Amino acid sequence: MSQYRTFTAADAVEYAKQFGGVDDPSALVRAEEIGDGNLNLVFKIFDNQDRSRVVVKQALPYVRCVGESWPLTLDRARLEAQTLIAHYQHCPQHTVNVTHYDAELAVMVMEDLSSHQIWRGELVKGAYYPQAGRQVGEYLAQTLFHTSDFYLHPHKKKAEVARFINPEMCEITEDLFFNDPFIDHERNKYPAALESLVVSLRTDDALKIAVAGLKHRFFADAEALLHGDVHSGSIFVADNSLKVIDAEFGYFGPIGFDVGSAIGNLLINYCCLPGLLAPREAAEGRERRLSDVHDVVNQFSSRFLELAQEKTTDVALAYPGYAATFLQKVWRDTIGYCGTELIRRTVGMSHVADFKNIEDEVMRTECIRHCITLGRTLILAADHISDVDALIARIRQAG
Repeated sequence: MSQYRTFTAADAVEYAKQFGGVDDPSALVRAEEIGDGNLNLVFKIFDNQDRSRVVVKQALPYVRCVGESWPLTLDRARLEAQTLIAHYQHCPQHTVNVTHYDAELAVMVMEDLSSHQIWRGELVKGAYYPQAGRQVGEYLAQTLFHTSDFYLHPHKKKAEVARFINPEMCEITEDLFFNDPFIDHERNKYPAALESLVVSLRTDDALKIAVAGLKHRFFADAEALLHGDVHSGSIFVADNSLKVIDAEFGYFGPIGFDVGSAIGNLLINYCCLPGLLAPREAAEGRERRLSDVHDVVNQFSSRFLELAQEKTTDVALAYPGYAATFLQKVWRDTIGYCGTELIRRTVGMSHVADFKNIEDEVMRTECIRHCITLGRTLILAADHISDVDALIARIRQAG
């Protein structure tokens, strides 16, 4: 019989006392529920000097923002913990440290990141962390290379693919990225003024064929252990520090999905800044977002190639020039998945603070229009955008 029960704040404190790894467990006295996501309970655990010491996270058996009518597997807690542990092994400087997890209770204990801020909130405010783009690129290169065929022995890779099968969470991605925004679905939500634009997505044959191809590769291409939801709300930043959290969508899939999701969220902010900041600050912020995109892509690709040259042992994959050829395929996927991220965050149900914080309704609608139009452009042009400079030129063309 399952031991699962939904934690209260008091339960979280007692659990942290037992598994938090602090020197004096009796000093842990209270918990504050800080979860603002769609899926989980998250507690900060404080000591008797009111210092936050560790975080306790528990998966709920349903989608929190919908309720019990949308049930979810609790096994996602195991998958999240094991994804983060695997990523921490290869990139500890940019992955949250999970110190304990319990599959029965769907609970994990992880390091406290109170010294950091959620990147999305900082982007919305116009704060700039010049190192963050390179750090995200480094995280992507290290985690994706070291869980790919370029590094793992074929037997190990196949066993890992089996260990990280994540069908229920993948189905959510498949629906929200590749299905809902391109059909008339009750989960979709967007300004009424954009109805004709959204309807045009449903009848654009070239677009829907391209999206079908992206979905098919999401099904079929088990290239590396993905985080599965790399966005600015799943990244904590501080001066000279960056940590990635929230990997319950982890599974083996196409590398370009993680890279595309990361830069897609930067471009969401790019589209929204005119509604969030004064004109001069918005213009400066947009240039910084493009610089961030440039840094993510260049750091990811250059480091992936360096790692392939240093560490690939497979006789075929190590042949000079192959890794670069492979990254061309990843780049095309990246552009496409970036486009689907832009559209699913605007047409679908998963809206973000970049839009929500725009007070002027007309401006908010125009920012959303820009985001949808840019997403469509990138999906359709993915095969014709040769590199990150061409991508940035295309973004500037789109407004």
